[in-house]
Amino acid sequence: MMDAIGPELNPNAGQEKKLVFTIKEKCRVCFTCVRECPAKAIRIAGGQAEIIPDRCIACGNCIKVCSQGAKVFRKEIDPVRKLIASDEKVIACVAPSFPAEFADIKDYKRLVGMIRSLGFDHVTEVSFGADLVARKYKDHLSLGRQAISSDCPAIVSYIEHYYPDLTSYMAAVVSPMVAMARVVRKVYGKESKVVFIGPCLAKKAESTEIDNAITFRELREMFQESRVSPTAVEPSEFDPPLGGRGAIFPLSHGLLNTMEVTEDILSEKVIVAGGRSNFLDALREFEQGNLKGHHIHLLCCEGCILGPGMSPYPNTAASSLRFAKKARIIAYANQKMAVLDKEEWAKNLGEFEKIDLSRSFTRKDMRISRPNAEEIKEVLYRIGKYSPDDHLNCGTCGYDSCEEHAIAVINGLAETEMCLPYTIERLHTYIRELDTSNEKLASVQEALRHSEKLAGMGQLSAGIAHELNNPLGVITMYSNILKEELPADNPMHKDLDLIVEQADRCRKIVGGLLNFARKNQVNVSDTDVIQLAEHSMSSVIVPSGIDIRFFNKISDPMAMLDYDQMTQVLTNLLKNAIEAMPNGGEITLQISDTEEQVVFKVTDNGSGIEKENMDKLFTPFFTTKGIGKGTGLGLPIIYGIVKMHKGEISVQSNANLTKGPTGTTFTITLPRNRML
Repeated sequence: MMDAIGPELNPNAGQEKKLVFTIKEKCRVCFTCVRECPAKAIRIAGGQAEIIPDRCIACGNCIKVCSQGAKVFRKEIDPVRKLIASDEKVIACVAPSFPAEFADIKDYKRLVGMIRSLGFDHVTEVSFGADLVARKYKDHLSLGRQAISSDCPAIVSYIEHYYPDLTSYMAAVVSPMVAMARVVRKVYGKESKVVFIGPCLAKKAESTEIDNAITFRELREMFQESRVSPTAVEPSEFDPPLGGRGAIFPLSHGLLNTMEVTEDILSEKVIVAGGRSNFLDALREFEQGNLKGHHIHLLCCEGCILGPGMSPYPNTAASSLRFAKKARIIAYANQKMAVLDKEEWAKNLGEFEKIDLSRSFTRKDMRISRPNAEEIKEVLYRIGKYSPDDHLNCGTCGYDSCEEHAIAVINGLAETEMCLPYTIERLHTYIRELDTSNEKLASVQEALRHSEKLAGMGQLSAGIAHELNNPLGVITMYSNILKEELPADNPMHKDLDLIVEQADRCRKIVGGLLNFARKNQVNVSDTDVIQLAEHSMSSVIVPSGIDIRFFNKISDPMAMLDYDQMTQVLTNLLKNAIEAMPNGGEITLQISDTEEQVVFKVTDNGSGIEKENMDKLFTPFFTTKGIGKGTGLGLPIIYGIVKMHKGEISVQSNANLTKGPTGTTFTITLPRNRML
């Protein structure tokens, strides 16, 4: 199947000057096209690759390297069909690289017959134009002048746009295509229409002397649409004048072979540079004066046999067929020279070499002025390039160096996100920030669930406490009355003492429930937290084997707190830490602050809290202590006091020795001056 032409590729849709386009839906923004574009005529904007027509030299490199088929060229099949259908005499000029394309058509005469069947009046071969051009180049070379030669319109366009100062060195000789157009108009009439058929996209815009230019891909599409096959046509020879050695022209050294000149290393006269990197290096060295006395011949592709207008081979890299294509060209050239009427050929050369084959060049300076160092540095800083060591020059952005990328960004040709290391680092940063945000969100959600659970239990506890207070008071009062009425030696005194003792214990539990339910209020005052911490430590009985250390990291010790209730909080935490270390250990109480908050941390290296118990710590009546050793209201009351201070309490603990030292840290963060 041939490439489909989207609506935006229609020349009648105001796109006449564009030769290469991007199909946005297919573009994956891999920057391969940027890297392979010698003119840097591709702009990345909004994450989308766009061709800049004024900078594009139509070399077709982007088409050849785009694995997604997102780069396509303007097709001229419809204009050619209209031309054929008109009353005009239409001449087809076939490039000499056709044997490399049509390997499936064994006899070239059948190919000529197929082209004729499309409606062309004559079918000629451009190789005769190559013979004429080669003679002109040979004459130019004999003068011994330093010069640049190229029959490649992409090279000519590149020099005119990006090395305009070198146009004066260019050999002013037309390409074989234009030479052949001038020949056929002399032979078949000045009003004849010329259609070029070849492997090159740039030929479509090379000269107004060509009415239309189609690629071999387009020719195959025309065959398919017209249902033309090799077996359905009569074999036919090219129309005269026939080409000779010009058949070898499509190869990288084809011009020299056509001129019958060798690239003699000892003579140091001719250097051939083909391919994107090679021709760019050759031009750079020529401009720098490093190739004095040399004649350089430049090709954008490594020979026309690798042009972008050649049909792609499914599942086969085009470069892997280079030598097979070269072999076909050589085989055809040898076959042709073996049967060529050399006298007729020489006669034609003598006749048509009088045709004017000169041309001129135009300076179309599209060079980008270099920004100042500060501008470049500012962009480099934006992509994390703060020193030369940060300049990886990895080329993944499509530019040879980080500095070239920065210059392209300044000139609106690139985006900072094209830098892969920078983008990866940003991605890692985003992932870290997202992980942190997720952890904070999970913590907040857990705290919210806990608060909702405790709020419900607080309401229940308040109701229970309210209902129990009155009967407990009655039990205590009547127990004491009975004690007073009984004689001192009555054995029931002990039973009544036990009733009073247990009733008092119940009253304390009820009081704890009321505290947990936040029935009490905080009475804040200007408090010295250092004094608060020291007082709390002195209120705790510390057994032998346990050491309590105090770390004061606070800058401003004053805060609005309820001194008594916060003493209860710190005292309970210190007692819990002591009970968690029956075999001794170390406890640290640390206080620190910010401008808005004070932070208390109580840390022990005791046995730690099991993971499954962590979310139950502030639940009323939950305790890890033995029966009769705790009511399970200590931490819930602490939680309530902290919340009444509009603060936060968190716990970190490890009870698994395989994961590191065991122990627990309670962190309490309170607002310094918040109105309660």
